[in-house]
Amino acid sequence: MSNISVLFVCLGNICRSPTAHAVFQALVEDSGLSEHIEVDSAGTGDWHIGHAPDQRTCAVAAEHGYDMSSLRARLVDADDFDQFDYILAMDHDNLANLKAICPADYAGSLGLMLDYTVAETFAEMDEVPDPYYGGDDGFSLVLELVEDACAGLLEHIRSRL
Repeated sequence: MSNISVLFVCLGNICRSPTAHAVFQALVEDSGLSEHIEVDSAGTGDWHIGHAPDQRTCAVAAEHGYDMSSLRARLVDADDFDQFDYILAMDHDNLANLKAICPADYAGSLGLMLDYTVAETFAEMDEVPDPYYGGDDGFSLVLELVEDACAGLLEHIRSRL
């Protein structure tokens, strides 16, 4: 069985991408694939490097059984394209930022997180909205979207393993 690596990317790496990181890591562990799938997250902006995820993000995640206590924000860089098979942005702006630094010979999959959505409820959405400046309900929506897309991503990866 080959190894697969996945990087989730948002702007500051304190809300959306760490949520995806925690959710996908839990799914990978629950499926017994921890030895075969590496998970990480990063941001395209450098404002929060070294910081823990947003408290509201952590609270919503904890309510659903996800632990984000070990996660710290980091900046995505060109070396990530050498390390990760899947690099998934939460929105079009971050995808554009990733494409700007993506080496021409990158052989992995660069796309949007919600490309892996499976629920009909979210079929019309293509971006995970940034909840940072909104209310608490935005963090719950992010978790719902990410849980759904992570399930679809894991099924996709399993079909390749």
